[in-house]
Amino acid sequence: MAINQSKSDKILYLPEILRHSKVEYGDKVSFGIADKFVYTYNELFSLSMHVATILHSLEVKAGERVLLLSENTPHWVAAWFGTLINGSVIVPVLIDFQEKEIYSITEHSGASVIFVSSKMLSKLKDRIPAGVKNVILTEDFSHLEINDGKIIPNESGPLQIRKLKIQDCFSEPETTFFKGNPDDLASIIYTSGTTGRSKGVMLSHRNIAYNAWQSGSVHQVGADDVFISVLPLAHTYECTIGMVYPALNGSSVYYIDKSPTATYLAPILQKYRPTTMLTVPLIIEKIYRNKVRDTFNKSFILKSLLKIGPVRKMLYRAAGRKLMDFFGGKLRFFGVGGAPLAPDAEKFLIEARFPYAIGYGLTETSPLLAGFPPSGAVYRSVGRPIAGVDMRLNDPDPLTGEGEIVVKGDNIMTGYYRDPERTAEVFTGDGYFRTGDLAVTDKKGIIYIKGRLKNMILGPNGENIYPEEIEAVLNSFDYVNESLVMQTKGKLVARVNLNYEILEKKFQDLKNNAQDFQQRLQEKIDELLPELMVQVNLHFSKNSRLQLIQIQSTPFEKTPTLKIKRYLYNV
Repeated sequence: MAINQSKSDKILYLPEILRHSKVEYGDKVSFGIADKFVYTYNELFSLSMHVATILHSLEVKAGERVLLLSENTPHWVAAWFGTLINGSVIVPVLIDFQEKEIYSITEHSGASVIFVSSKMLSKLKDRIPAGVKNVILTEDFSHLEINDGKIIPNESGPLQIRKLKIQDCFSEPETTFFKGNPDDLASIIYTSGTTGRSKGVMLSHRNIAYNAWQSGSVHQVGADDVFISVLPLAHTYECTIGMVYPALNGSSVYYIDKSPTATYLAPILQKYRPTTMLTVPLIIEKIYRNKVRDTFNKSFILKSLLKIGPVRKMLYRAAGRKLMDFFGGKLRFFGVGGAPLAPDAEKFLIEARFPYAIGYGLTETSPLLAGFPPSGAVYRSVGRPIAGVDMRLNDPDPLTGEGEIVVKGDNIMTGYYRDPERTAEVFTGDGYFRTGDLAVTDKKGIIYIKGRLKNMILGPNGENIYPEEIEAVLNSFDYVNESLVMQTKGKLVARVNLNYEILEKKFQDLKNNAQDFQQRLQEKIDELLPELMVQVNLHFSKNSRLQLIQIQSTPFEKTPTLKIKRYLYNV
């Protein structure tokens, strides 16, 4: 069972969470790699103490920054906890960052130690800042030599991840460590951002630990719960809710070592039968569109039946049962966060009675601010504020009720690292954090996000236009992969990246009867775009209607968290 404590006696110093889990759940599986190996909570504690002792022996002091660059493994978890046990500050880096970004983060954070996996070593070996004194491989926590700012790799080649023998690990007595307090800086997380300006978000032990406790107000997990992890641990969403929260409650977490394709995941899901998964919208949207919608669209009869409400719900319910079977049949919580979920996919999940849940938050809020459990889904909403979050709408519009979400709570960051100016900009005079998200609430306190304040377009009559809402409608068409709406020379313009595979199927007759298929296909697409604009504009008032749709021939460039880098296209 999940432990339940009052606010006054919650564990708010992160190393104490691991020590608690060792005592309460010692022989249970903690973290592992699917189909490879696992560590119990006893073993994870010993391995983390081993890491702390390595740092202590290197004279890495409390408050010193330690960079962590690795794919998800139990050793990532041990490096994270071990660094905090030593009293140092962990700086997790997304593995999708480019070499230049990683160098900049290492230099800006002032990291003196780097934990890196063999797979990620190529992003470091050419050049590291002079302040880095030690580089440690996450596969076995061995040291690599540094010579003139370059890392000398092992002569034997890249290491393979394996379970370490705990009896071979060494550790200082516990009295050497566990001397910090909840308000100490625990982690600096550099956001990928859609504006091109990376920021180092400072989160204290209290911020992260308290948010892990808060997660239980949306969905409780216990020692019988099983997580399959598919998101990067360097993202706060997965770190807090997918690592600290299950560790707090003795759950088991399994990582995968390949891209989470349906083919690869299927046998793993059947073997481990997860009760909990955390995802981003793109994952479930792909499953819905490729497995569900495509199946219905292939049949004229089924496609017609979907227009009949009661029949559609019956068909979706059957599809939902198959989807549950695909995930192993025991799923209780399928969390979706990081970006808005497409309306058509969400409508399916509700009518299919699939146990999805929406969470809303930011890196700066550790991350969770609001959400709803699977039993409380409200279409197009992000639920209510979670326990312990003081939320209000700042300067709401008297006509629409729209205002910026501002928040207070123990999960709110302490600021941006070495950036007091931007820190001051994001807090109100009375200490609320500005999320930059515009929203409305209903009489029940349920929140509906309208869009990002920075993305909002001011219409010709002074009305607010939210590009995200228009993009959601555009993306619901099966032949649209993704889209971006912006204002160009006073016109509301959409760029769309098309799914040519679906378009070729749609115009299959051309392929059978025309030698110049590509030319004819392009002609059909040229005819389709005005029709698409008409269909999209039916959903919006006159001032929010598109005036032009352009083809985006290549996929949009994205952040590591799969958000489009808008600043690259706002020309």
